[in-house]
Amino acid sequence: MIRLATPDDLPSITTIYNHYVRHSHATFDLEPFADRAEWFSHYGAAPFWVLVDDEVTGYATSSVFRTKPAYRSTVETSVYVAPEAVGRGIGRALYADLLARLDEAGVHRCVAGIALPNDASVALHSACGFRPVGTFTEVGFKGRWVDVAWYERAPPR
Repeated sequence: MIRLATPDDLPSITTIYNHYVRHSHATFDLEPFADRAEWFSHYGAAPFWVLVDDEVTGYATSSVFRTKPAYRSTVETSVYVAPEAVGRGIGRALYADLLARLDEAGVHRCVAGIALPNDASVALHSACGFRPVGTFTEVGFKGRWVDVAWYERAPPR
């Protein structure tokens, strides 16, 4: 079952995210978080959500893409899955639910940045209807320079 996250889910969400901070270039944060309450406070009102599965082995988000008013119909999406749960379809289930909610809310475009290489994330986004639109080269440094591929998804018509 997929549901909206609550503040009680923050310890599990933080543990998942901190794994990627410490062990990958999937996020460009460099230091693990002790508390993500401030981050979580930006979510809750449509179309900005954090969704989790019942066991909180993963989460998906839809965030503000840019703060200028003309961007209000575009959201940036992301998904993170606990390392021990990767490959079990949790990311796809979370994204499917999130994208259905975003379509229902009338979101015009979803965008996602994928730090490369990340074959699993590219495959997930492609399977969920995202298409590549460009790559920014060497825009982040996390032990090495990292490129970020940008993907977008239009709602089904």
